[in-house]
Amino acid sequence: MKKYLELLQTLPLFRNVAQQELEPLLGCLSARYAHYKKEQFLLLAGDAVSWVGIVLCGSVQVLKEDAQGNTMILTELGVGDLFAETFACAAVEKSPVTVVASADCDVLLIDYRRIITTCPSSCVFHSRLIENMLRIMAKKNMFLNSRIEIVSKRTTREKILAYLELQRGQKQSDSFDIPFSRQQLADFLCVERSALSRELSNMREEGLLQFQKNHFILL
Repeated sequence: MKKYLELLQTLPLFRNVAQQELEPLLGCLSARYAHYKKEQFLLLAGDAVSWVGIVLCGSVQVLKEDAQGNTMILTELGVGDLFAETFACAAVEKSPVTVVASADCDVLLIDYRRIITTCPSSCVFHSRLIENMLRIMAKKNMFLNSRIEIVSKRTTREKILAYLELQRGQKQSDSFDIPFSRQQLADFLCVERSALSRELSNMREEGLLQFQKNHFILL
């Protein structure tokens, strides 16, 4: 875990926590390190949620299955991103989503009860941690609102443009990479892959965008 201390200090969850406070804080939180291979499940829908995860390297995807067995990608998370914090802090007994490694990854697992409950020593940095967690959850709520806006668009083209505009705003560039393959993007947008590919080709022919695999340029 020591090799990731420098990374952890830069994360929003540990904002305003001094370097000398970080190791004692991780001990206070009963934090533990875990490694997962690509396509290995970190959390299955229906599992009890008792911890919060932080991606230290690699990436994971958060998936949701409907009653017909169709899988929808809710989001892709990379280095520094948190997952399961909303369900853990809301005391949800069973996870409504599945989390799977989309690449080999290392994660830090933290007992959520140690986050939301002040420790007996009443350490100042623990109070900062709770404040940081609330800020992170508020920002994630804003992201989910953006996703709802994207998938609620009526046509495949409108969904594609809304998603790419969001990516352009986040990357602050007309040229950017997205974290999805074609099938993953189709799942994320809740459209058929064939319809997605056809619409992307039409938009390229009309001069609206250019793309090569997962690299896009909005024109």
